[in-house]
Amino acid sequence: MRINKFLAAQGIASRRGADELIAAGRISINGKTAQAGDDVGEGDDVRFDGKTLSHTVKYEYYLLNKPKGCVCTVKDEKGRKTVLELLPKGAGHVVPVGRLDYDTEGMLILTNDGDLAFRLTNPKNEIPKTYLVRTEGAVTSAQLNRLRAGVEIEKGVVTKKCRIQVVETDKAYTKLHVVLTEGKNREIRKMFEAVGAHVDFLKRIKIGDLTLSGLDRGACRKLSAEEVFYLKNL
Repeated sequence: MRINKFLAAQGIASRRGADELIAAGRISINGKTAQAGDDVGEGDDVRFDGKTLSHTVKYEYYLLNKPKGCVCTVKDEKGRKTVLELLPKGAGHVVPVGRLDYDTEGMLILTNDGDLAFRLTNPKNEIPKTYLVRTEGAVTSAQLNRLRAGVEIEKGVVTKKCRIQVVETDKAYTKLHVVLTEGKNREIRKMFEAVGAHVDFLKRIKIGDLTLSGLDRGACRKLSAEEVFYLKNL
């Protein structure tokens, strides 16, 4: 098994984050500093900052209804609350799958299963994620057509086509369901800004057909075996 995949399976970091740890010299294999592309077998002594990592991994899967006012990181240099503080006591070393920004709430999966995390976040897999969006004022048909077709949110960065359904609208606000198959940083907020609309509420409500049904804001529960199987086969 490649070293970055092994570290992801341990819940240490995503594969990309594992590559950064390796590049920083914080991972060793049999007493030697690990290199990108190294393979790891059951008999190898793998250490992270000098601490031995077990080859036996028990995967854990949690579903969190993330509230506003917390960040999707393991630690925060500004001292803000992290989503890990909302996990139940006894939870293992799991990490967020993808990110929701500080002011965004809703569905967040946390796990130490690196393969599942990679599957759900790799844009090539086009996993649909549905968001409830509320904007200030009405959104016009012309604006919606631009959003559905894809808009430039940064120089040279254009969003993929997406599905948008208007749920409710009047002169003061518009509520919409937006379905994305990618996850660029602050993508929805930037999309609406690009067409002259301001998002004042944003919540992820579905990944595939998995919903937050029955889970209060800030609450967390383990995913069932059936839900894990579903996500692995999206």
